[in-house]
Amino acid sequence: MNEIVVAGAGVFGTSVAERLAWNKNNHVVLHTIETDVMEDINTNHQNTKYFPTKFLNPGITATDDDTVFQNADAVLLVLPSSVIVPFSLRIKKQAKHNPLIVNLAKGMSDSGAFITEDIPFERRASMKGPSFAIETMNGFPTSFTFGGNKEDYEYFSSTVLPKTGFTLDWTEDVRSVELCSILKNMYAIAIGLVSGKYGSPNVDFLVYTKAVREMRKLLDIYGCNPETIFCYCGLGDLGLTALNDLSRNRTFGMLIGKGFLFNDEKNAATVIEGRRTIKLIREKIKTLGRENEFPVVENLYKLLYENGKLNEYFMAVLK
Repeated sequence: MNEIVVAGAGVFGTSVAERLAWNKNNHVVLHTIETDVMEDINTNHQNTKYFPTKFLNPGITATDDDTVFQNADAVLLVLPSSVIVPFSLRIKKQAKHNPLIVNLAKGMSDSGAFITEDIPFERRASMKGPSFAIETMNGFPTSFTFGGNKEDYEYFSSTVLPKTGFTLDWTEDVRSVELCSILKNMYAIAIGLVSGKYGSPNVDFLVYTKAVREMRKLLDIYGCNPETIFCYCGLGDLGLTALNDLSRNRTFGMLIGKGFLFNDEKNAATVIEGRRTIKLIREKIKTLGRENEFPVVENLYKLLYENGKLNEYFMAVLK
């Protein structure tokens, strides 16, 4: 049996655990700090807090005990990006052998560093792709890009994923997978803005094309392989997040485009990942003196952080 621990029993962690349990050679455990969720899974085979109408595979168990990591073959981190590194340091003390640590969280540290690089394990990978949690839970075919070394990719794809309905492509460039997953939230806001204003596929794809161009340049700036844009984590995840109304980042942009005011991010009830990314990326390109090469990023920054005018944003990105 493959001993698989999914750290994080929220919406996405639960849906990933359910799919991994389709492979009868996987023994799947959800690790959570939410006592009510743990008891619900173990007693009722449900996580009603996040999926009120769904029953989980009865082989899935849940725990809050860190000793579960002692014999894990693979650990999937489906936690908020801000806690990934301290959590990894904590479970490192428990791991008896050399598990594969797969980061599914999307985000950068406050310093702008790539999270996976700070995970204190030898075998580290990043897995990102077009994967809404509800569709993953409902069993639809779902794709990811696995960023890591080839041996770990072959192990994970041939041993852990069979019969789960998950499809992988692969790159050895872990940083490029991480960066694509970060950038797509920012550009989903950009495309949401014009969708809210115009409701036009013509206009959506005008900005979508500019977004792809800017993403390729940013991959290059960060020393990543620009070809990763053609993987599931690139065009696939950008398209899902920027053009589908289930996306929080797109919805945030659409509301602004329709004329709704947006709250200060410190007091917002919902975390909009792309908003923070805009600030981090703009600081990077400003340091390099290359703002003119990134009109979408530059004008998003002016709109959200310098009290820019909405019409000025539209005029700048649509010309």
